[in-house]
Amino acid sequence: MRYSSLSAFLDRKAAGFGKGPVALIMAEDEVELESTVAHHLACGFRDVVLLAPQNVQLSPEHETQAHVVPHDVHAPGALVAAVNRTIERCPGTWLYYGHNAEYLFYPFRETRRVGELVTFHAEERREAMLTYVIDLYAGDLGAHPDAVAVGDAWLDRSGYYALARKDPAKDWEPKDRQLDFFGGLRWRFEEHIPHARRRIDRIALFRAKPGLRLLPDFTLSDDEMNTYACRWHNNLTAAICSFRTAKALRTNPGSRHAIQNFRWRNSVKFDWHSQQLLDLGLMEPGQWF
Repeated sequence: MRYSSLSAFLDRKAAGFGKGPVALIMAEDEVELESTVAHHLACGFRDVVLLAPQNVQLSPEHETQAHVVPHDVHAPGALVAAVNRTIERCPGTWLYYGHNAEYLFYPFRETRRVGELVTFHAEERREAMLTYVIDLYAGDLGAHPDAVAVGDAWLDRSGYYALARKDPAKDWEPKDRQLDFFGGLRWRFEEHIPHARRRIDRIALFRAKPGLRLLPDFTLSDDEMNTYACRWHNNLTAAICSFRTAKALRTNPGSRHAIQNFRWRNSVKFDWHSQQLLDLGLMEPGQWF
């Protein structure tokens, strides 16, 4: 269904969201738009909201299943602004946000729906889930010059690391249960990535509440919601498998001609299954059985 604006959509749907979960997908272009919508519908999101330019088209099937909302996707902070407007209108609702050509994976996704995931997480007294953005890239850039190929997707099996997140309000002491995570293409090709965009951690799945804000660095204004685990045991984490960085590196004139191949000795073909991500240590099941 199509709406005239985000405000019109929220006016009509906010009261009906309930506990969600709701997926907000921002379409920066039409690359893998259909597969992104299909993936998140298959995860079991109660509502999939596509924030897109006015002229974006979806298949008739997805047009009836998703909500298409016109949005200025190229405005500074476009996704953050849309998420914050949704938070204001939908307290108590679990929200996920991402872009086209990004796919949410969580432990045992193949047999469990995302609603079960957030219900379990809430029962552990958690209101937000740490997600890692895992870069995907085409194995053959000759055949796929934009580096996007669902049937030939590769990822890095190693090269990920974390640094203590310092608190400027407390003499730069490390924050409790918070780390800055790095790796993937943003690490291997860091000379082409602005320093502020090199982290791969995002708080991309959380429960909205009054006064909460998503910040430009994809953390939340409630610092406890930025932690990777509670104080008493490890919690679930999830992964966002994303072609976005590879696509940007191959689109940007400053990096396109410097990169002939993304594959290296630690590349492995992605099999589109959560177990592979668990085996590689790229997400954590916690107490989720």
